[in-house]
Amino acid sequence: MKKFAMCSIAAAAALVCASGAMAAELTVVNFGGANGNAQKVAFNQPFEKESGTKVTAVEYNGEQAKVKAMVEAKHVNWDVVEVESGDLGRGCDEGLYEKLDWSKIAKKPDLVSESPATCGVGFFVWSTALAYNADKLKSAPAGWADFWDVKKFPGKRGMRKGARYNLEFALMADGVAPKDVYKVLGTKAGADRAFKKLEELKPNIQWWEAGAQPPQFLVAGDVVMSTAYNGRIDAAQKEGKNLKVVWNGSIYDLDYWAIPKGSPNKDLATKYIAYSVSEKPQQEYAKNIAYGPVNKAAIKALDAKTQSNMPNSPENAKNAVLQDMAFWTDHGDELEQRFTAWASK
Repeated sequence: MKKFAMCSIAAAAALVCASGAMAAELTVVNFGGANGNAQKVAFNQPFEKESGTKVTAVEYNGEQAKVKAMVEAKHVNWDVVEVESGDLGRGCDEGLYEKLDWSKIAKKPDLVSESPATCGVGFFVWSTALAYNADKLKSAPAGWADFWDVKKFPGKRGMRKGARYNLEFALMADGVAPKDVYKVLGTKAGADRAFKKLEELKPNIQWWEAGAQPPQFLVAGDVVMSTAYNGRIDAAQKEGKNLKVVWNGSIYDLDYWAIPKGSPNKDLATKYIAYSVSEKPQQEYAKNIAYGPVNKAAIKALDAKTQSNMPNSPENAKNAVLQDMAFWTDHGDELEQRFTAWASK
C-alpha cells in the first residue's frame, strides 16, 4: 500500500512537471535595492497573481560575463535580465540576447521613443543630475554654471570618478546647449574644452564611486553640491533629508529588459516584459521609486507630485540630455584613459 502511494505521488509530480509553462518558475534578474523592491511590488507580485507563474527575483551587478557563460554553455537559467543600455547593444551584437517579437510586447508608439530595441525593452528612465542640501545652501543653484561657481557657492563638489557624465556637465557649464553636447564632445577641440573646464574645478572636487555616497556627502556637509543618481536622492528624501534635485542639464538613460539567448521560458518571459510596460504596472512602479515610466499613458496618468520627481516628466525633461551610448562605445576607452591620467596629476 505504501509503495502504491509513493508511485501515485511520483506520477502526480510528473504530471505537474509536464503541465507546461504554468508550472514553470520565471527567473527575473535585477540590480536589487530600492529598485528591486519597486519591481517586486509593481511587476513580480501582480504578474504572479495574474499568470499563476512563480516569479523568482535574482540580484546581480550587471555582469555580462555571467550571461555569456550561460549562453555559450547552452545552460540558460535566467529568463529576463535587467541590462544597462551600453551592455544591451553589445550583447545583442554578440548574440547573447534574443531578438524580440514586438507584436507580442507593445505598440511602439505607446512607449517613449528610446524604449523599443531589437533585443531589449526599456522599462524605466533614470537620471544623473545636480543635487544639493537645501539645509546648507541659502539659494538654490540653477544648473552646471552654478556648480562650477565656487565664489557664489563656496565649498566642495561631489563628482563620480570617471569621464562619462563629467565631460558632458563641464561643456554645459561652459555654455554648450544640452542638444549640442555630443556634437561638441565628439571633436578634439570639444574634448580639450571639457577637460580645461574640469581643470578649473579640480581643487574643489571630492570624488565618489558608489551611488550611495553623494547623499551621504551632502547630508554630512562634506560637499555643497554633487552629481547624483536621482533615485538615490529620492530615497534620502523619503528618509526625511532635505536634499533637492536640479533637473536642468541632467543626463538620462534607460534600463532594459532582455531575454538571454536560449531561455527555455522565452514565451513566458515575453509575456512578463509586456506586462511590465503596460500602463497600470508602470504607474505603480513610478509610485514606488522616482524613475520615469516608459509607457506614455502612465506618465500622463500620474499626479503632479509623482511627476515632479521623475526624470522624464514634461517639466524635468525640458533641458535634459539622453546619454549617447553609441558615442561612449566609440570614444569611451580613449576618454576614460585621458581622464584617469588627468585625475592622477
